[in-house]
Amino acid sequence: MRRDVLSLIVGWTMVALIVPLMFSFVITWWLDGFNTALVSFFIPTLLSGIIGIGLLSFGVRSDTTERLRDREAFAAVAMAYPVAVLVGALPFWLGGVFHGPFTDGSTMSDIGRGFVNSWFEAMSGFTTTGATVIQHSMSPNCIPGTTPDCINAQPKGILLWRSITQWLGGMGIIMLGLMLLSRVLGGGMALARAELTGPSLSRLRPKLQQTALALWTIYIILTIAEIVLLWSVGGMSLFDSVNHGLTTLPSGGFSTHDASIGYYDSAVVESIILVFMFLAGVNFTLIWFAWEKQWGKIIGDEEGKYYVVIILTATAFIVLSLMLQGESLDRNLLHSLFTVVAIGTSTGYSSTDYMQWPVMAHIVLFLLMIIGGSAGSTAGGLKVMRVTLAVKIAWREIGRIVQPKRIMRIRMNGEVIERDRLSLVVGMLFVWTGLFAISCILLAMTLPNSDFESVISVVAASLGNTGPALGDYGPANTWASMGTPSLLITSVLMWFGRLELMTALLLIHPRTWAREEREAPDRASVKLIRELFEKMEEKIEEKETD
Repeated sequence: MRRDVLSLIVGWTMVALIVPLMFSFVITWWLDGFNTALVSFFIPTLLSGIIGIGLLSFGVRSDTTERLRDREAFAAVAMAYPVAVLVGALPFWLGGVFHGPFTDGSTMSDIGRGFVNSWFEAMSGFTTTGATVIQHSMSPNCIPGTTPDCINAQPKGILLWRSITQWLGGMGIIMLGLMLLSRVLGGGMALARAELTGPSLSRLRPKLQQTALALWTIYIILTIAEIVLLWSVGGMSLFDSVNHGLTTLPSGGFSTHDASIGYYDSAVVESIILVFMFLAGVNFTLIWFAWEKQWGKIIGDEEGKYYVVIILTATAFIVLSLMLQGESLDRNLLHSLFTVVAIGTSTGYSSTDYMQWPVMAHIVLFLLMIIGGSAGSTAGGLKVMRVTLAVKIAWREIGRIVQPKRIMRIRMNGEVIERDRLSLVVGMLFVWTGLFAISCILLAMTLPNSDFESVISVVAASLGNTGPALGDYGPANTWASMGTPSLLITSVLMWFGRLELMTALLLIHPRTWAREEREAPDRASVKLIRELFEKMEEKIEEKETD
């Protein structure tokens, strides 16, 4: 492992994080007063600068920019998130959203749990999961029986920071670096492969930096469009419009109210957010094709078709379950479609308490948590493309049993999928299944009073970055009733899910952290053996010539 490369990338990430922290400081000063802004954001901004500048000053060599390999790129992306989460958690802890060192009357136990809550909230933000622990029992700003809306009672500037963490995490912290710091970082393609979701990376422009700019342009335009529509057409306040705009496109789901989108009880608001949630789950390449008016590529995209089919089929099953229960379809049709898109794209907003729906609806929602959205989108989950390829692999193996001599190739959008990509898909599914099973056992040990539905849905919601789960942790409840071990386990699962598992698992491989000095003798030995074989071949050729 070339640790100087790791220092360079994580260092620049922390330096870049100073900008949104300073912006949040100014907004908090304006909305909540100077004291709140100073207490909440001065230390995090200072710490982010110290960590970033320290890594860049003492951990970087003169030739570091030329030494980036895939190993360092994947490790740097994985490590950048917990460091950013550590800094991003401090405004919640210091600003009084949870019990912290500046909260009057807090015990050491309260302060310790307050930091865990802050860590969880920040991890849920940067990984765009959307699960929250803000409720009356955990926040000193909320008085039970007096404060009707605990989330809305928090300082406005800190709520905005909470939304910004999701907006930054949606497209990816490193992708922002690709656009702004590409000349400094170098090795852009390696970083992009580590950061961008999905099995493959498509260049929209000749240069990767131009591709990053195109993606961020789409992201920003759609965010602004939603904010304008929610404010002008939906009737939201400007503050709420900005926050929901920042948390919809990253498929995050943080809301400014305890009841999420159900607070507004508006079909117009639900419809606007529904459209943008759907777009957040679409491969951004297709949105770019729409911008370029390349309609043929959009219509011919196989994953896009399956994405639409999954959404419509899931909605039909839930509507059917509600009809069998005797429910009317006036608002339930919109609620069903809204919930399917919210869970299927891992956004996690709620317009109604779907735990009141039949069991069949819960099964459909659980499957959506696992599948997720399209590759190349901001959605979480396994991704529609991987699930599609897995089904095709299974179908091919069945076909081989029937026709052993027939050569069957797996295609996607008319192109043959290479064997290594298929192996990666199978490996990803195997790792996900194993991690899911182990996580369910560990979480069940830390949540002995929870039922089966609650445990498995929390694991699925964490790995899929969905947010609300089922059972005890459905849309009407937060995750604050979990103990510290459970919150730490689920925060790790969120991190793994956001990084597509493989990137995060790379950190625990012993070869990842092997010193470069240990790698050099291995390479020298291989070189020596190769030279010996070449000399032996030369001698054999000389003898044959004689």
